[in-house]
Amino acid sequence: MLHRGDCHCGQVKFEFESNPDIVLYQCNCSICERVGYLHLIIPAGAFKLLTDWDQLSLYTFNTHVAKHYFCKSCGVKPFYVPRSNPDGVSINYRCVDPSTFGNVVVEDFDGQNWEKNAADLSDLSS
Repeated sequence: MLHRGDCHCGQVKFEFESNPDIVLYQCNCSICERVGYLHLIIPAGAFKLLTDWDQLSLYTFNTHVAKHYFCKSCGVKPFYVPRSNPDGVSINYRCVDPSTFGNVVVEDFDGQNWEKNAADLSDLSS
């Protein structure tokens, strides 16, 4: 099923394919907890940015594997490339139209102990 999302100001728009029934991950790591990110990890091939990449700023830290993209205008992070799934995209569910989804389950993910738990997410971008 096709889903759509955007940032707060609408400068960054995207669409992606996923099932209507999904599991979201609420992470307690240093960045996700601060911004209230709800992860829906999908394969990179299921994601399409509808606006130009120049509308986004990039932030990396620590290992620099994760690519955190933010709208240059409003500062919202609607998606990023996660360290756990560098071949995928993590969609911020808070930035999508929820009307195209069915059953949505939110599970906690212990990102404060990332090294111990990251393998639990590795198959989500396959």
